[in-house]
Formats: sequence, structure tokens, C-alpha cells
Amino acid sequence: MNIYDIEATKILLEKQPKISIIPHKSPDGDAIGSCLGLFHYLKLHHCDVTVVSPNDFPDFLKWLPAADEILIYDNNPEKATKQIEASKLIFTLDFNALKRADTLTPLLENSKATFVMIDHHQAPDDYAKVTFSNPKASSTCEMIYTFIDAMGNKNQIDKEIATCLYTGIMTDTGNFKYPTTTSNTFKIGAFLIEKGANNSQINSNVFDNNSYNKLQLLSTALKNLVYIKEYDTAYITLTSEELQKCDHQKGDTEGFVNYGLTIKDTKLAVIFIQEGDFVKISLRSKGNNDVNLFARKCFNGGGHINAAGGRFDGSIDEAVTYFKQVLPDFIHKNM
Repeated sequence: MNIYDIEATKILLEKQPKISIIPHKSPDGDAIGSCLGLFHYLKLHHCDVTVVSPNDFPDFLKWLPAADEILIYDNNPEKATKQIEASKLIFTLDFNALKRADTLTPLLENSKATFVMIDHHQAPDDYAKVTFSNPKASSTCEMIYTFIDAMGNKNQIDKEIATCLYTGIMTDTGNFKYPTTTSNTFKIGAFLIEKGANNSQINSNVFDNNSYNKLQLLSTALKNLVYIKEYDTAYITLTSEELQKCDHQKGDTEGFVNYGLTIKDTKLAVIFIQEGDFVKISLRSKGNNDVNLFARKCFNGGGHINAAGGRFDGSIDEAVTYFKQVLPDFIHKNM
């Protein structure tokens, strides 16, 4: 993080403006962890700050400190609208295009606030006055740690901040196993543990908190798993009916796509989930196989080299048919 952007952010904060922190739609562990980590840090500096999420987040993250203070637009659009309209400074975390904020996008586009972006996805848009972008970072939570350090306040990281940031780093690195995990990621994790993050309890809270229905849904997903040996590709489908049958709750399908990558020699794994009149698509890969390009080109999405997402407007059968049509060209050019 360059010193000019850090100094510019210090000047913005010195004005003590009303602040909103925004994650992307359907926020995951990194989005919620980074937002709450920054929230607690700014609270230490007596800032008037609120986290505003477009929609709800998974139950396995609701134990995080101050998670119950997050203002959810879907639950209270009037209050959320007033908060954003009154904000003079807006931090957008873990996304780099305002369209990723979904229902909040029009409010953000019309806002007169100053924007600060902190994100680790590729090809950021230019809406922010101050942009901290690092696609090589393991997570946005790692970037929030680096941001606090660059602000000269690493010693102010307490148990609450450490817990939030460790959670996001842990989830976005797949328990420190994805290629974006570096020696520095481990050093940051160790520092956060020293500051009070209980790594064992955090892991248990996130990964050992399954409902019976979620495991039934996982069983259905694995039964639907298809392996295309010719292209070393696995995909999973979940229809609206299957989700309803298992009383699907937000976050239940988190991580399902990764089961495809556990098949020996698999290079690409995809999950298709029907959501109303469109299909949500998550892609994962190994090595240098760039699913970010695949998602951007074919599914109106994007993300990282090894993890990306997108959508297809239509039925799940149509989405799979289209996927099979474009898959050979992608495999031959990228794998």
C-alpha cells in the first residue's frame, strides 16, 4: 500500500465523517470478516461507522463480534438507505465493481460520498477516490491487516479485530491451503493468534456448525456430481426443488464446489445452483488454470485465477448445455 493513499485516507478519517462499510452481495467469511475487522478498528478511533450489507449472510458467521450490528438492506431498506445517503465516506470491501453490491448499487452510484476500495480481485473499476487493490493477497482480511499496519496502528489490533480478520483469512484460503497462501499469510495468522484470535474455536465455529438439512443437501449435490474425464472437469447441479426439499438456508452450499476438485487429476470444478430465473455459478481450478477469464468471458462474472463466480440467465439445464459448449475451447486454450 503506497504512502500517498494511506496519507489520503488518514486525512479523510480526520474529518470524522459518517462512514458506511459495504460488502458484496451474499457476503462470505472474507467479506464479513474484513468489514467487521475494519468496523472495530474505526470504532477504536471514535468513528461514526456502520456496516451495511445488501442481504443476509450465513449463520456460521453470526457469532463474529458485532455481527448483530450489521445493517441488512433486505431486512430494513429504509434505514439502510438513510445510512448510505447520510454517509460522507464509504469503504467498499472484497469487491471492485459497484454492480457486485446488487440492491445497494443504485444508492452507491448516486452517493456523493468519497469512496475507498480495499479488495483483492482482478481488474478493479475506477469509482473510488482511494483504491487499495492487490490481487496477489490471500484475502481482503489480509489487506485490512496490512492497511492497519500501514496506518501505523498494528499495535491497536485487539481480540475482536484479530478474530474477524483471522476468520476471513482462514475461509478465503481454504484453511491456508490455496495457492494465494504465502509465508506472509502464515505470519499474519500467527500475529492475529497472538492478539487473541482463538484459531481452534474459530475453525469449529465455521466448519463444525452444520445442520442436518445442510448435510442432506450435500448428499444430494454429490449424487448429482458429474465427471467429464476428457476435460478433467467435474460439475454439480442443484435445482430449486432440491434446495427447497432440504430447507436450504443462506450459506448451506458454501464449499460444495470444492468436492469436485478432490477427484484425482481434476483441473476444473463447477457448481450450478438455480436461483429463481437465473443460475448461480461457482468455478474452482488448480494451478494456473484461470477461471476468472472463463467467468468473465462466458458467465458475466469474475474473481480470481483459481476461484471465480458468475451467472446464467435461464434454466439449470440450459446453463449446463451452454457450459458444455464453451468448455472445450476454454480447456484447449487454458489447460
